Amino acid sequence: MGTVDSFQGQERDIIAITLTRSNPQGEIGFLSDIRRMNVGMTRALRKLLLVGDSSTLCRHPFFGELLAYVKGVGGYRTGHEMGKET
Repeated sequence: MGTVDSFQGQERDIIAITLTRSNPQGEIGFLSDIRRMNVGMTRALRKLLLVGDSSTLCRHPFFGELLAYVKGVGGYRTGHEMGKET
């Protein structure tokens, strides 16, 4: 396990990133530093797993576009859907 910064220049088969902001105001704080997201997201060789509150994240232009893309390719799952699979 490591931070986004610790993976700069490295790659892994699977990268899991937790986007831990959730609030009615849609404030994402440090997640708005898109450079850091680029570092984390581009290190996955086979699978990238993002976990977060889509209703908060979609208010930011970058994450809104990312969510639209992920939904478009069928990669979006809600927590409720994930619970049904077990």
